[in-house]
Amino acid sequence: MKKAKYLFGRIISMNYGKFFKYINKIHRRNGKNRILIIIDVIYCGLVHQSGYTDYDLFRMDEMSSKERKTILTRGRNNVFIKYFNNPQYFNLFYEKNLFNEKFKDFLGRDWMLLDDNYDEFRELIKDKDYIMGKPINGTHGDGIEKIKIAEYSPEELYNYLLKKKLLLIEEVIEQNETMNELYPDAINTIRMITLAHEDKATILAAYLRIGNGGRHVDNFNSGGMVAPIDVKTGAIKFPALDKPGNLYEIHPQTGTKIVGFEIPSWNDILKFSKDLALVCNEVGMVGWDIGLTPKGPVIVEGNEYPGHDIYQLPPHRDGNIGVLPDFEKVLKEMGLTYKDIQKPKF
Repeated sequence: MKKAKYLFGRIISMNYGKFFKYINKIHRRNGKNRILIIIDVIYCGLVHQSGYTDYDLFRMDEMSSKERKTILTRGRNNVFIKYFNNPQYFNLFYEKNLFNEKFKDFLGRDWMLLDDNYDEFRELIKDKDYIMGKPINGTHGDGIEKIKIAEYSPEELYNYLLKKKLLLIEEVIEQNETMNELYPDAINTIRMITLAHEDKATILAAYLRIGNGGRHVDNFNSGGMVAPIDVKTGAIKFPALDKPGNLYEIHPQTGTKIVGFEIPSWNDILKFSKDLALVCNEVGMVGWDIGLTPKGPVIVEGNEYPGHDIYQLPPHRDGNIGVLPDFEKVLKEMGLTYKDIQKPKF
């Protein structure tokens, strides 16, 4: 009944023009009859709580029934979110100034909120070459600017930031030398998915997001690429993938080998992530973006609604198996099952 209700809601809100574009895309890829594709998309929606974007992204048309059961689809991801994440605490993640205050012990950098405090602003920038200006709200790095201080007078810069509503000011993160060798123009963040329940936190999955093309962001949707990290070792065992579907065993700009790359200070990052997860375990499932500096890990951002897409892309799946079995294993260690969390707490 819940699955049918979820699918019915998706049907009502569906963008049908986009839907048929995806059907045609899948048809061009596999040559199957469009009607049969539509029937299978609907079937997967009912049985696996997947939308047509999931169906295409995860190549569910190329998976067996057994393999499909292992995919953490959008609907299944929502089951985790609705059970572990209390919406009353989401503002701590929506508003960057509240986030910085809550997780200040993990920031590792200077920051301030502009609010009729020009003198404080001048003091913060006086010994810096660059700052990051961020809107208070926003995701995916939208609206963030890296600003060279020497190009403005302090007053001009202060007024510019106010005008652009870049009210959260942060010191630029200095990246670890080994991570710089991979790609120096952006902070190559480590996406750690944690699950906190009561007083225990566990790592669900880990991914490295890598910048590319001279851009100052590493986001998968903004020209970056992703590669899964072996949680036990901190090593990359698959080529990195970008959104157009290109695979990279070696970084095209730096020449650094991606497959076999080992994240420095991995044990420190694991501990750091688990400690972070317990600061606000009212939001139990979080996607943390962690940067690595010469002094150790720092938090860049936290996502109270961690996406489900980049953790199980087809080129990164062992035996064509998704991540749901790994997530269920963590639930079992916490004394829960996937069936237990079907009833939302929030």
